[in-house]
Amino acid sequence: MDNSHLSPTTPTTATPNTRKVGSRRASVIARRASSATKRGSIASTIYYAQDSAAAALRALQDSIDQAIVSIQESVDAAELITASLGIAPPPEDEKEIEDGVDKYLVDWDGPDDPENPYNWSKGIRWAHVIVAGITAFLSNMTATAFAPAAGLLRKEFGITDPTLSALTVSIYLLGFAIGPLLIAPLSEHFGRRPIYSICLALTIAFLVGCSETKEINAFLVCRLITGITSSGPGTIGSGTIADVMPKEQRGGAMAIFAIGPLLSNTIGPLVAGPVGYYLGWRWLFRIIYISNFVNFCMAMIFMRETFAPLLLQRKAARLRKETGKPDYYTKHDHKGTPLQSLFLAISRPTKMLLFSPIVWSLSIYCAFVWGLLILLFTSFPDVYHNNYGFHQTNIGLAYIGSGIGMTIGAVSFGIISDKMAKKRKADESYSWSPESRLELMVWFAPISPIGFFWYGWAVQGHAPAWVPIFGTAFIGMGALYIVMPVQMYLVDAFGPKAAASAIAANTVLRSLFGCFLPLAGPSLNNNLGLGWANTILGGIGVIFVSLPILFFKYGAYIRTRWPIDV
Repeated sequence: MDNSHLSPTTPTTATPNTRKVGSRRASVIARRASSATKRGSIASTIYYAQDSAAAALRALQDSIDQAIVSIQESVDAAELITASLGIAPPPEDEKEIEDGVDKYLVDWDGPDDPENPYNWSKGIRWAHVIVAGITAFLSNMTATAFAPAAGLLRKEFGITDPTLSALTVSIYLLGFAIGPLLIAPLSEHFGRRPIYSICLALTIAFLVGCSETKEINAFLVCRLITGITSSGPGTIGSGTIADVMPKEQRGGAMAIFAIGPLLSNTIGPLVAGPVGYYLGWRWLFRIIYISNFVNFCMAMIFMRETFAPLLLQRKAARLRKETGKPDYYTKHDHKGTPLQSLFLAISRPTKMLLFSPIVWSLSIYCAFVWGLLILLFTSFPDVYHNNYGFHQTNIGLAYIGSGIGMTIGAVSFGIISDKMAKKRKADESYSWSPESRLELMVWFAPISPIGFFWYGWAVQGHAPAWVPIFGTAFIGMGALYIVMPVQMYLVDAFGPKAAASAIAANTVLRSLFGCFLPLAGPSLNNNLGLGWANTILGGIGVIFVSLPILFFKYGAYIRTRWPIDV
């Protein structure tokens, strides 16, 4: 075989292309080697870092353990020293916080605490309601009872100006507008009972002044101040009821309280007419201040302090005295200086009236209705004398219709309201809210405008006297179903702590309307006639009917949207 074509292996000479490929391969291999070296270096670094961190944590734990041992040794040494000195360590129950509860925060001792006014006997609680109702009755009767006898005073003092003549009656309501702004918040600062005592005493004193004055200016001053002092007990009565009655029992209590002011507008003139005619207008005031003195004695005998924040503050003070520890306090303790706290309390009704939509809007509605009632009652003597020949001894009959309507309204409201509240409380699926109080107002508020239409056109159409009197029964019943739900709504919305201030704001507007709206009554009736004058007034009442519907549906949102810090 010829193998000559084969030759021994010899080195092959590389071409330029072959050299480039080899260079690139070498570069890639070098980079991979470098990357591997770096990864190894990073891994080594991480390993050593983790090892160092673990060592540091072990050292820190050892230091903490040593510190704990050192602290425990110090505590043991301190206990040995205190024991040798006869000093016992504080027991467990003297810790300031126990199970998440501040032991120095003073509150009622459970739901059955006998010091809580809600747990007083039924007789004591209803005694407070009755005395508050009598006080409100007398306060408001002083406003309207004088109307039938005002002509006797005008004759004695020679008054011919009709505006001044109307002012002798209505200036009392101006005082009713001034007083609540100061008196109601003071009851939320110093308590209810001192305010009852001082206001009733001053009322008696200035009623004596009204009865014995010999000059018209002095009479007006005494009557104005009487209005101021009388407004206090009448205003804080709602607060007293909130203090002693749970929500589901307030309907009947508030009805009894509210029927006093409303019925006084009927009973006052009914009694005052004959008294003024046979005994004179001065004896009318004498009978009123004697009645107030009897009520003052009843208040001093039966009424206790009912304002829960003040009762808790007294309890805290008693505990501080008994234990010698100044740490006991309540969540109602006044912040800041006493003067700052007093200013805050006094400014509360004004703040509510200006910045709370639920207060000022519903108060305007109540004020309008109240002003119409006073206009109606002050115009009765002239209307029934000129159209039906009534005189001073029987003019009180004109007020019977409204009185019957208010009585029916008060009784039915108290029964229905409490039944609704108890039924809803028993219904676990129902979420109670203060707006529930407005439901009856939605249904019954339209009754009052109907009464005004009836009364005005019955008189102008010369219907028998009993026809317009019957029409005023609708006015009275409708007025109660407006005033009562609003008061209960404000009491429930602001609670016992600020209920008196909320009612004070409401009373201020009511009294202002009651003071000045009747001044427009004579000219309104003379220029338009009783038919059209009362149609206009009733028509305005129809417009207001939409207000309780609005708050019944959206009141909760409005309260949270514009809250008031009380």
